[in-house]
Amino acid sequence: MTTVEERTAASPPPPDAQAYIDMQASPEFQELRSRLRKFVFPMTGLFLAWYLLYVLLADYAHEFMAHKLLGNVNVGLVLGLLQFVSTFVITGIYVHFANRELDPRSAALREQLEGAEGGLK
Repeated sequence: MTTVEERTAASPPPPDAQAYIDMQASPEFQELRSRLRKFVFPMTGLFLAWYLLYVLLADYAHEFMAHKLLGNVNVGLVLGLLQFVSTFVITGIYVHFANRELDPRSAALREQLEGAEGGLK
């Protein structure tokens, strides 16, 4: 079994502050950030528009939202529950996107940053 000192001596030193600044300026990091923003901003806008539609319908379309669909279940209740469903769907889509697009790129950047030399290669 290895001791803490042996593990510390075997691992490379952590990157310095300049290595992080250099990584942030790298084209690979910029591409990663661009991919994240191209997903997050439209998805956030879509969800906020959907939520705003729900709020506006609840405030100004009382008769439509009160329309009974099945027993005591009305349109407003169904749309309100769909807010929760859409949150879970968006979360699932993001997880899939991150696993496929972001995680491999960020792992490569981290490996490059924390490589054998402890800095950018």
